[in-house]
Amino acid sequence: MSESSQSMDVATILQNVLGCKWTLHILAEVRSGVNRPGDLVRSADGLTTKVLNERLVKLVRFGILQKTSFPEVPPRVEYELTDFGKRFSRLLDEVDRLQAEG
Repeated sequence: MSESSQSMDVATILQNVLGCKWTLHILAEVRSGVNRPGDLVRSADGLTTKVLNERLVKLVRFGILQKTSFPEVPPRVEYELTDFGKRFSRLLDEVDRLQAEG
């Protein structure tokens, strides 16, 4: 795990992620290749820029996502899963599988 997420255990991170529908949606979108904030906001009705930014900051702090800022005009920012985020996503896949089993 990254330094920022070392102080939190995986159970705490999972609780935070599963407790927020927007966080789950954002992770699903990033996993499917949507990695720019504007595209993420447009990916769901009701998802505001403010909420998106709060969720992205938390996911970066947990070490699930990595933020890359490009020195361009206009500025460009992209998010991608970290190695820990890819492993963490397997937990979410298992939750989806259990849900599908009903």
